[in-house]
Formats: sequence, C-alpha cells, structure tokens
Amino acid sequence: MSKTQKILIVEDEKSLAIGLEYNLTEEGYSVDIAADGREALRAYSPGVYDMIILDIMLPYHDGFEIAEKIRQSDPQCPILMLTARTTDKDRIKGLEAGADDYLTKPFNLKELLLRVKRMLERKAWYQSSTAEQPVVQFGPNTINFANMSATTPTTSIRLTQHEALVLKYLIEHKNQVVSRQELLQNVWHTNPDVETRTVDNFIMRLRKYFEKDPNKPKYFKSIRGAGYIFQEN
Repeated sequence: MSKTQKILIVEDEKSLAIGLEYNLTEEGYSVDIAADGREALRAYSPGVYDMIILDIMLPYHDGFEIAEKIRQSDPQCPILMLTARTTDKDRIKGLEAGADDYLTKPFNLKELLLRVKRMLERKAWYQSSTAEQPVVQFGPNTINFANMSATTPTTSIRLTQHEALVLKYLIEHKNQVVSRQELLQNVWHTNPDVETRTVDNFIMRLRKYFEKDPNKPKYFKSIRGAGYIFQEN
C-alpha cells in the first residue's frame, strides 16, 4: 500500500488555507498549514513533505525567501507558488527562487488540484529515472540529477527543476527528435499557461550552460519544424 502523500500549505489567508486543506484532504492527501513564513520554516524539514503550496505575500518571510531556503536543502520537493501578482517579472522571480509552477489568484480549484496531481506525478517519474542513473556525463559536462547540480569546464551550476527535467528527458531520448509538444506533455504535463516559446527558452538556457558556442550547438540541436535532438557527437 502506497503511503499518503503529504502537502504543506503556506498561506496567511485563513479561509483560503482551510478551503485548500479540505479539498486536498478529500483528494486523499495529508495536509498541514503554516500561516506565515516563520511557521513554514519551522514546519519544513527535508523529506517530510511531498509538496509545498506557497503563497508569496506572507508575514516574516515571503514566498521567495522560503523557496530559496527550501531549495538549499531539498532540490526536488515540488513547490507550487500562489500569487496575486500577474507580471512576468514576479513569475520569473518565483521560478528562479525555486518554485516549479505558479497559479495566479483567484484560481480555479479544479486547476489547482490538477496541477498538484501532475507535479507529484512528475516528481515520481524524476525520482525513478534518477535512481537508475543519477550522474550523466557528456563531453566535458557532468550532471548530477540527484541534487540538480552540474559542472562544466568553466563553472558550477544549480539547475532548476524544469531545467533538470528538460535535460533528463532529452538525454533519455538521445538521438531522437523530440517535439515541443512532447516536452510540454511529458515535462510540463500540458500546463495550459506554458507556450511553445517557453520550451525554446529552456533549450537556450541549456545551450548557454553546456555548449562551447551556444550559437553553434553541438549537443542540443534544433530540427526545423520538428523540435530538438540531443546528440553527443
């Protein structure tokens, strides 16, 4: 029998937190609530929670600070960030702080529950895949998927979860053309907010990290009208 998945809700709006707790419990999850940033950091410990739903605007420590602190000790725990802010700048800041996805308030409850389900499925796939081959090398680059770090001839990199997921998927499908739609379906699980341009941006970031000349990629190549292919030679 599989263990009940445990979720930490970090939300200072009491009615919203209680509503989320009720609905997530109805879906079969075990749920704890932290009402502010200080409570969240006291409650959090690596391995205790399978996922965190995190508001940005919180007393004591905001969601960006909490995400950054969690990522220092746990690179794989999914973080769904809730925000009343709608600007791209805030969304990007949240993703850079360590969030894996975000929802803008007010949100649709069914969408939130679907996001939670898909993020947990993605985590399970990543952990299973990583257990088989936690460290991968190509050219002069070394990727540690277990702690989401990478080293190149010039630097060390802390990968975000989506960067690691895209990288993992492409490497597992080496020498195969992977379409943008395939990446959206299998990495983002067809998140309706994600456009194909987002996939292109992630590929550009991987090239910047791992290609000697990002404008003439050796490993992450574009196939016009089809998608991308990872090759080692």
